[in-house]
Amino acid sequence: DKTVSLRKDLSEMHEWITQAEEEYLERDFEYKTPDELQKAVEELKRAKEEAMQKEVKVKLITDSVNNFIATAPPAAHEALKKELYVLITSYQQLCSRLNGKCKTLEEVWACWHELLSYLDAENKWLNEIELKLKATENIQGGAEEISEALDSLERLMRHPEENRNQIRELAQTLTDGGILDELINEKLEKFNTRWEELQQEAVRRQKILEQSIQSAQETDKTLRLIQESLAVIDKQLTAYTADRLDAAQVPQEAQ
Repeated sequence: DKTVSLRKDLSEMHEWITQAEEEYLERDFEYKTPDELQKAVEELKRAKEEAMQKEVKVKLITDSVNNFIATAPPAAHEALKKELYVLITSYQQLCSRLNGKCKTLEEVWACWHELLSYLDAENKWLNEIELKLKATENIQGGAEEISEALDSLERLMRHPEENRNQIRELAQTLTDGGILDELINEKLEKFNTRWEELQQEAVRRQKILEQSIQSAQETDKTLRLIQESLAVIDKQLTAYTADRLDAAQVPQEAQ
């Protein structure tokens, strides 16, 4: 009987929709590792593609039911029409939900990689600060050389806060959804600790360099005064020597 065959097709399709909903939409997912998240994204992509492929079968069932209704007695119309309507509605809802969840997970995956990218960029900057701090640890030289080292450190420290803000926002977005929360919190704690330590050391080093510049400037000034004084004395002694004066005949300072 044609009605039995149609109802069998409708029932099989309903079962597939119910199974797909339970498998991909009703389960509670937990993504604790990037591998789990990536696997979920790939599974949902396959589920979405499989659902789209079922569109051909739904259309065939729809055509078969409509063709049957066109020739069958009116008594059989309403029940089949209702079952067909429920099938089409359920199928469209499944496709919509799968598309929505797949898009959400793809955005989450992109968000995770964006977070990694910002962390990588900031850690490279922290590496530069670390190297710069080591280079200025026992710097030798005059005020000008120390001043150049201080300027170089200060230029490096004028780093935009935008990257760190992005890291904070992206991490918050992911952890609020319970996604990779333990891993992200671990990475953020490590990054923030390193950031704070290097910031504090950089501020301390800047103060030391500023003090070193001041000391070097004072030393330069003292040396210049000594050199000027020695030049005056040398001139006086040269004059005394030229006049063939002995030590007893000149002021005590010159003696």
